[in-house]
Formats: sequence, structure tokens, C-alpha cells
Amino acid sequence: MVFDMNFKIKYNMSYKLEATPYFSKKFRKLTAKNKLILPKIKATLDILQEDPEDVRIGSHKVDTPKFGKAYSSKVNGDLRIIWEYSEYCFQILDLLDIGGHSGKGGVY
Repeated sequence: MVFDMNFKIKYNMSYKLEATPYFSKKFRKLTAKNKLILPKIKATLDILQEDPEDVRIGSHKVDTPKFGKAYSSKVNGDLRIIWEYSEYCFQILDLLDIGGHSGKGGVY
């Protein structure tokens, strides 16, 4: 257990990330088109794995057309990762979707 400057208790735990087949397919398609985005996605996933509420990735609840209520985390200006806490274990994050924040093909 670690205390930060506001005396908020933080537990040193990491989460397990599990990609759904849909996420994996979109991830492969996205990174095949743009190899430069891969390090940014990896950095976001690393932060997400350590602390899903880290302010650097701006995680917040969203209502998605495909998955209903879920969380969104920022990769860059428009790219988002959609995820949820596993219904089986709170320490597992299910990666649901990845894609643009806005526009016709937006993830929410």
C-alpha cells in the first residue's frame, strides 16, 4: 500500500487484460494500416494494466452502441480503447473495441 500527496490509499496491483476476438480483429486491422500507432497503443495498455483510472488515459464511462455501458480510455487525440471490468473477476479488464472517438465509425 502506498500513500500519495492527498493521502489517498493506492494499492500496488496490476490488472490482467483480456482481448475479445472483436478487439483483436480491429487491433490487427488498425496497426496494419498504421505501424506508428502501435507504441501509443502499447503505452496506453501498459497504463491501463497498472491503473485503469490513471488521469493520463482519461478513462470514463460511456454508453456504446455495440457493448452498452463500458469504459473508454484515450490513446491519442481521436483513438479510444473500449473496455469493461470482467464480470468474473474485478482484476481482469476485457478489451472490447478500439477505434476513433468520433465520426461514422466511432466506437461511441
